[in-house]
Amino acid sequence: MTMCKVCIVTGRVQGVFFRASTQQQARRLGVTGYAKNLPDGNVEALVCGDHSALDELTSWLWQGPAAAGVSDVRCTSIELQEVPIDFSTR
Repeated sequence: MTMCKVCIVTGRVQGVFFRASTQQQARRLGVTGYAKNLPDGNVEALVCGDHSALDELTSWLWQGPAAAGVSDVRCTSIELQEVPIDFSTR
């Protein structure tokens, strides 16, 4: 069953290839959605997939790429009318 969550990742997450690295991890896990920079310096990630894939990607969000410094990850489950078919960066 496909679940979707919106996660807000805070810390040193812009300018460190966080979105591209998230896209790579999501595609590896079969997760769809997007990652985008927010004006406040955080990254928003919409992630959709099965429970185990979302758990694994959410755990990865706490690490991020080597140059990142993640201080918090807050995820909220959401329901979408149309689930994305790929993972993109915005």
